[in-house]
Amino acid sequence: MIQTRLKLSYPGFALDVDLQLPGRGVTALYGHSGSGKTTCLRCIAGLERAERGFIQVNDEIWQDSDKNIFVAPHKRALGYVFQEASLFPHLSVLANLEFGLKRIPKHQRRVDMAHATELLGIGHLLDRHPQHLSGGERQRIGIARALLTSPKLLLMDEPLAALDAKRKGEILPYLQRLHDELDIPVLYVSHSQDEVARLSDHIVLLSDGKALASGPIGQTLARLDLPLALGDDAGVVIEGRVSRYDSDYQLLTLALPDTALSIRVPHTPMAPGQALRCKVQARDVSLSLHSAEHSSILNRLPVTVVSELGADNAAHVLVRLDAAGTPLLARITRFSRDQLNVHPGQQLWAQIKAVAVLA
Repeated sequence: MIQTRLKLSYPGFALDVDLQLPGRGVTALYGHSGSGKTTCLRCIAGLERAERGFIQVNDEIWQDSDKNIFVAPHKRALGYVFQEASLFPHLSVLANLEFGLKRIPKHQRRVDMAHATELLGIGHLLDRHPQHLSGGERQRIGIARALLTSPKLLLMDEPLAALDAKRKGEILPYLQRLHDELDIPVLYVSHSQDEVARLSDHIVLLSDGKALASGPIGQTLARLDLPLALGDDAGVVIEGRVSRYDSDYQLLTLALPDTALSIRVPHTPMAPGQALRCKVQARDVSLSLHSAEHSSILNRLPVTVVSELGADNAAHVLVRLDAAGTPLLARITRFSRDQLNVHPGQQLWAQIKAVAVLA
């Protein structure tokens, strides 16, 4: 468990949060620029000192202003990954990694060099120098160096923000491996909802220095009372397990949790039983009174209407749906809402294009 209570004031800005976060997995701090994400992270790292603060990571207290406790940043068992990797240009990749490893006595090391290099796919880069690496490669080195300090908490401050779309695509699978294979809690700062959806288990929505919401990613993204629902990238995260792979059409069949329902998504081969997370955008979900059997849309799920968000003079409405316990969002026109007479409790069919699912 990570407990964080922070109060900090600057001219024109005040941070005031009280959070209890999971002690494992990835927690995303999400919000617009100036919402307090990085300030919160810097306070946890000890780089900023909250005027009133309490920070406890599992069994270690790093700050308690009531008891005048403040552990210096270099004594906190954490790793910090910034937007820029900030590697030592005069050192090889191996020497940069050894810099992180040597900070930790051998008997306290929980991540070794072989594990870190394999996890980040950087074994072939060890003899190079930073100027001969791509932006994505440099960032992977920076993450590996942070891991080699054997942190009890890993802080990542928009690690993909400085990368173009291609480099982001290269590094995301490695971040997913960290999520799947490491038992180190991660606080991940981002303003990209797609990033957050792919990587995090828990999300904290920050705005103007306050936490508007904190909860599991699947349920929180589906809430209509939060600003998340207002953006064009509104959608939900589905955690499923592979039940089948069709090699002819390169389609995975993904079983939804605790139900016989499934969806099909284009993907590379995966073995049955493997877990897979995907995001379904609200704009890619349509609704129908009946199941259209002869259609190019592969995914048709029976759903129940839960609630709706939208003004009477708006062109679109956002509808929250329940698919046997899995929440979905659908953005449809107000005209379509009226034609279907959409209302809470109604039984409908949700149609999701397989090519639109982000997996």
